[in-house]
Amino acid sequence: MSRTILVTGGGTGIGRAVAHHFADDGDDVIVTGRRPGPLDETAAGRRTVRPLVCDHTDPDALTALLTALPERIDVLVNNAGGNTDLGTDGATGLAAYARHFRANLDANLLSAVLTTKAVDDRLAAGGAVVHLGSIAADQGSGGAYGAAKAGLASWNIGLSRTLGPRDITANVVSPGYVAGTDFFHDRLTDERRDHLVAASATGRPGSPDDIAGTVAFLASPAARHLTGQVLNVNGGTRGTR
Repeated sequence: MSRTILVTGGGTGIGRAVAHHFADDGDDVIVTGRRPGPLDETAAGRRTVRPLVCDHTDPDALTALLTALPERIDVLVNNAGGNTDLGTDGATGLAAYARHFRANLDANLLSAVLTTKAVDDRLAAGGAVVHLGSIAADQGSGGAYGAAKAGLASWNIGLSRTLGPRDITANVVSPGYVAGTDFFHDRLTDERRDHLVAASATGRPGSPDDIAGTVAFLASPAARHLTGQVLNVNGGTRGTR
């Protein structure tokens, strides 16, 4: 039986790969994001992928989205986000710093919190919530972005305990450097890319499909006793014991 999957930020990169992975497995997938063009591209050629425009940092937009969503959601993938510092206006001073910091918190933490809260009563038993984190949360890098992703991982621990009695798992997938995404806004130099690849044990960048496969595993029957965790998918750039 097909499942219903909601993928936020599904217009490009990792979100698109996640949506295509589930759709290719026969699931019904809803992809959301702020830009209709990329969402339509994700859905093109796949009849089980439905695009819906939504800004997941906006409570009113989420409330409106609910009218278009089905009553049952088997898997929620909170992928929307990104390092908003890469698109700042260049303003300086304390007020600008606060504004830029809050933008990262909104994009990477609040978006997941609000979305999960909005669809809470539609999450089905036997299902899963998967958030996209970042290696920046553990490396102390990325400034506000890393702090937001660290907050996401911490918040997920409590979420897993809330959803666990309902037979719903909640985990975080934490990528390292992933090529083929819009994350760096075309600002990644060749030197920086080479450094990121050299830091891995596998000697290659991650791909959106690497992340999509891990997300799919967490939403599979094989991962039913795995919850409240952060799964690092970084090619060994940051190891754990």
